Amino acid sequence: MKWFYRRDVDGFFGLFIDNLVQLILIVGFSLGLLGMNQRPAFLFGTVLPGVAISVIVGNLFYAWQAVRLGRREGREDVTALPYGINTVSLFAFVFFVMLPVYLQTKDFRAAWRVGLVACFLSGLVELAGALVAPWIKRLLPRAALLSTLAGIALTFIALDFANRIFALPLVALLPLLIIFHQYFGKTKLPLEVPAGLLSILIGTTLYWGLGYGDQAALASAWNSFHWQLHRPHWCGGDLLAALAEGGKYLAIIVPMGLFNLIGSLQNLESAEAAGDRYSVRSALVANGLGSIVAALLGSPYATTIYIGHPGWKALGARAGYSVLNGVVMTLLILCGLTSLLAAAVPVTAGAPIVLWIGLVITVQAFEAVPVRHFPAVVVGLIPAMGALAWMIMSSTLAVAGTSFHAIPVQAWAGFAYAQQGSGFISLERGFIVTSMLWATLTVLIIERHLVGAVVTCLVLAACSWIGIIHTWTIDASGAISHHFMQANLWQPQWPYAAGYCAGSAFFALLWWWHRADTGQTAP
Repeated sequence: MKWFYRRDVDGFFGLFIDNLVQLILIVGFSLGLLGMNQRPAFLFGTVLPGVAISVIVGNLFYAWQAVRLGRREGREDVTALPYGINTVSLFAFVFFVMLPVYLQTKDFRAAWRVGLVACFLSGLVELAGALVAPWIKRLLPRAALLSTLAGIALTFIALDFANRIFALPLVALLPLLIIFHQYFGKTKLPLEVPAGLLSILIGTTLYWGLGYGDQAALASAWNSFHWQLHRPHWCGGDLLAALAEGGKYLAIIVPMGLFNLIGSLQNLESAEAAGDRYSVRSALVANGLGSIVAALLGSPYATTIYIGHPGWKALGARAGYSVLNGVVMTLLILCGLTSLLAAAVPVTAGAPIVLWIGLVITVQAFEAVPVRHFPAVVVGLIPAMGALAWMIMSSTLAVAGTSFHAIPVQAWAGFAYAQQGSGFISLERGFIVTSMLWATLTVLIIERHLVGAVVTCLVLAACSWIGIIHTWTIDASGAISHHFMQANLWQPQWPYAAGYCAGSAFFALLWWWHRADTGQTAP
């Protein structure tokens, strides 16, 4: 097992494009929503260097872990776990933690400090979860873990980037066919040119050559660029100062930490299904420490093990792609090149690689489970599809200048999607947990484990009642609020809990009937 192989170049471009998208989001949200346009130097000199160090520390650790595993098992085909900025936490901490603080105080530093607390506490939750994660991983069926990843890969990765590709077909269709030719067709290009590198170069050239590029934005990024080393800063004092204020957002921080923990478990199961069995505890400890390091060095954005290990493994990437990603991302940020690169390289140019990885993850969910568990995998896809449907629906209403709340109930009469689309909202709330538990329940039904079905239905009911899944309200501004552990006893999501309790009672009756009919305990 060596540190670098030729195919690590392809893997690097795929992971790098994904990380670059997160950086673009961070810059856009920070300047456009969180008030850091008042002082951009704070963003580029304090926040982003913290992001850079957290990313390179994690990438180097998981690369070392892969080399160590390969040498211990005498293999050369071990692929490092992909790692980077956590997209879900990014959105949650921006819109539900930092933005409310900024709107209330008009002080971007106050919002940033509370964001540090959210990132730090989320890391602590993941760190504590590493103690029980191996037990959870053994308890849940593989179909439950992989179907959740497949749902995310098919919707928020494959369909999202397919949208980007087919929006600019002259730019991205040729790169997509190049990727499919090499990675689905298992054939080499002339001179063994990496398909990922070639697709990026062709896509970028077509993007600018056909006039799609924003020359004004590129010129502005070039004119504002100057070489400067942005070193990271210790921000532990700012974090401590905001602990009390950050504690008000535990209802968001704790579920996000748990969701990140579950997601990491699913990614580890995906890696094991692809042939790379990593230590669950050490991988999760490093994952939690990455977010803690980020917070202490000024980044309010948690890092995590990424979805997509089987995709990068199929690309032929090993450990070197992780090292390259960490080093290049860190140099770009610390040298102030982020804005310039984001203006020069279109996301569309890298979309074919990311789309392909999403497809491979979806395929793996079926390849790595018994055929009789295929229905469980399909069931696990549905919550993510509902989440995507709601995202498209709400975005469309926002572009039209209205909101879900503003449309009169009478206007929905006779509409194909009854109940005003509320089913999509309910699926979107906590869809990762919903997907995992429904797939688990389906496996138990297939295997006729009635007692397990009873318990799983009760867990679903509890998650519904306390607000982990299906919970939503809409305020006058049209925003959807996720209430966690509301104080009132009779909560608006009670029908979901009641429905799951009814299901639990049904399976309990079946268990009792089988016992009475056969004279022995049913499974």
